[in-house]
Amino acid sequence: MELYTERLLLRDLHEDDKQAIFDYRSDEEANKFQSWIPESPEEAEQFIARNTKTFNQPESWYQVLITDRETAAVIGDMGIHFFGSENLQVELGITLDIRHQGKGYAAEALKGLISCLFTDLQKHRIIASVDPDNRASLRLMERVGLRKEGHFIKSLFWKNKWVDDVIYAILREEWIKR
Repeated sequence: MELYTERLLLRDLHEDDKQAIFDYRSDEEANKFQSWIPESPEEAEQFIARNTKTFNQPESWYQVLITDRETAAVIGDMGIHFFGSENLQVELGITLDIRHQGKGYAAEALKGLISCLFTDLQKHRIIASVDPDNRASLRLMERVGLRKEGHFIKSLFWKNKWVDDVIYAILREEWIKR
């Protein structure tokens, strides 16, 4: 998969990306809201190897790398969860290298991917699950145009404790009307 935006290229993960992925994903403080923090470049390599090989497969997670279009520098990654028996719904997750945060890259990557999912793949609904303590991600979802659908109290057992979950979503017809 390759998707170009104004400044970015969203592309498949390659084995030679393991060090770059490890470098930004291993920062525990910057990634405290992420479920996966690698302890070695080999774990990043295993992460790449486990990635679903075919884009838009029902009931799968597909990971793409966010890179700078001009320099090819790795900026972060996005997880795309194709779910539902009809394969018309998608959940998105995003991780950005702390050195690239605050520059609009996350919003640009999300908008580009959402447009592709609604326009090219005719998806019906896109959601994002956000920890309510992750204020930057809450603002990002609203800036991109997703609406808050619900705040579920202690609905996820994560990192050995019950935590809240905020769901953001947008329908295809809402995105197209924007």
